[in-house]
Amino acid sequence: MFLERISILNFKNIPEAELEFSANVNCLVGDNGTGKTNLVDAVWYLSMSKSSVGLTDGQSVRHGEDFFILDGRYSLGGGERREGVVCSFKRGGGKVIKRNGKEYDRVTEHIGLLPIVMVSPGDTALIHESGDERRRFLNSFLSQTDREYLQAMVRYNHLLQERNRLLKVGCVGFDEVLEVLDMQLAEVGTLVHAKRAEMIARLAPKVAEYYAILSSDREAVEVSYKSELSEAPFAELLEASQQKDRVCGFTNCGIHRDDMKLEILGFPIRKYGSQGQQKSMLLALKLAQFDIIRELRGIKPILLLDDVFDKLDMARVEQLIGMVSSDRFGQIFITDSNKVRLEGILGQMTENYKLFGVSGGTFTEV
Repeated sequence: MFLERISILNFKNIPEAELEFSANVNCLVGDNGTGKTNLVDAVWYLSMSKSSVGLTDGQSVRHGEDFFILDGRYSLGGGERREGVVCSFKRGGGKVIKRNGKEYDRVTEHIGLLPIVMVSPGDTALIHESGDERRRFLNSFLSQTDREYLQAMVRYNHLLQERNRLLKVGCVGFDEVLEVLDMQLAEVGTLVHAKRAEMIARLAPKVAEYYAILSSDREAVEVSYKSELSEAPFAELLEASQQKDRVCGFTNCGIHRDDMKLEILGFPIRKYGSQGQQKSMLLALKLAQFDIIRELRGIKPILLLDDVFDKLDMARVEQLIGMVSSDRFGQIFITDSNKVRLEGILGQMTENYKLFGVSGGTFTEV
């Protein structure tokens, strides 16, 4: 699978652009703030129906305009099948996603059609920030491979919202309503927990393998799952926490408190890992994610490498380039502000690439 071309109108700082891409490697070079990341974010948006950097749809509209349109044309199955995806948003009118001219009934139906993996500077939040970031990674990951998981997460978040509202404001028949909500929440939460546990068990050895390659086997890393549901059934946790929940006005236990532990030599990597080690861990996570999506879906996801070479020594850069230039990867987008470095990297990878210069939201093929 690869993105053949994209048309962009009023997306972030890009007024208008139409680009045709290589099925292998596509590079964008330019100063920071010129639009490189906005282009790869548009590619991400076409797959995931939202921005990769947490912006709302309204914040993704170019300043002074009231809409944006993204139009992508994809080749799948060695050119045997093509997909056209159009994502549009208009202030006051909402978001519309169309596949081959037909609008989806629900945006979530689109997730997983065009698998994608992104590595970006914002991924440092996976190391340094709260468990929210690591849960967001798991949710995005699993949503591309397991539609039942995506539906379960949508259901869980709705039930959790309803339970928290009940705990805050109450209602007639409070105890009966709470009992029904707890039963439903326990059922769907248990499903999510099982799927997360299975995925992390599959992810962990691949992360360790990739990290060993990137670090030349200098140190060992571990990925594991931290969840209250691993200690007791969810229904029991909800019952035991009920009094506390009533006092606090929100739900104190559940899969919305899960975390993914990232360790180096048995210690938290956020405290004991160097910048290079932390960056290698992030790369290993994303490359392992790529492998698993490819195995489960039978499609090579698009790989976006946004400004990933900073804080990596040349040995790690060369190991990364050696891996992503192999046949196990498909279409790749790379951004960098250093043209000399990027051209040196391209020289190691492939002759089949396209290079675009970026300036002020405009793109010129070099």
